[in-house]
Amino acid sequence: MNSKVKDYLILFGVAGVIIALDQWTKWWARENIEFGGQLVPQWIEFLSPYARFVHWYNMGAAFGMFQNGNTVFTILAFIVIGAIIIYYPIVENEDWTLKLAMGLQLGGAAGNLIDRLMLQKVTDFISVGTFPVFNIADASISVGVVVLLLGVWIKERQDKRKAAEQASDEQQVENKDQFSLTSE
Repeated sequence: MNSKVKDYLILFGVAGVIIALDQWTKWWARENIEFGGQLVPQWIEFLSPYARFVHWYNMGAAFGMFQNGNTVFTILAFIVIGAIIIYYPIVENEDWTLKLAMGLQLGGAAGNLIDRLMLQKVTDFISVGTFPVFNIADASISVGVVVLLLGVWIKERQDKRKAAEQASDEQQVENKDQFSLTSE
């Protein structure tokens, strides 16, 4: 199988799982919790009132920021999705953290885009403490950013280590050359 096709299967596989989980959980919230209401299932009752499911809509960005920007965020989602799909094949195969981050961000952007196109708003349902209500797509985008930052940090450390090893090797060769010149 062509490596680019395999790469895209991984990208769309990660994104597809996120989209499916996001859309199913949003549907569940719309079907089981009245708008503005909340639900604390028995299996998380011990976390109440710090964690609960609610039914809320968002017409802005993730976590309720920039309300009434639905059109702008719909256009932005198309741009982000297009940029990820175009840029993805350029990423080196060894840079798995960037590829994973892009899959998570693609899935999150597409999950919220589906809501924006179908409902003209995004369904949010996860409420933790005083943090703004969010959904699986929002969480996926945020985790994608964390994975991206972690990947950049790891890559920088690896590059610094390689540079230090290379400088050490070059110094050893230089010292060896100087030693052989002085012994002649």
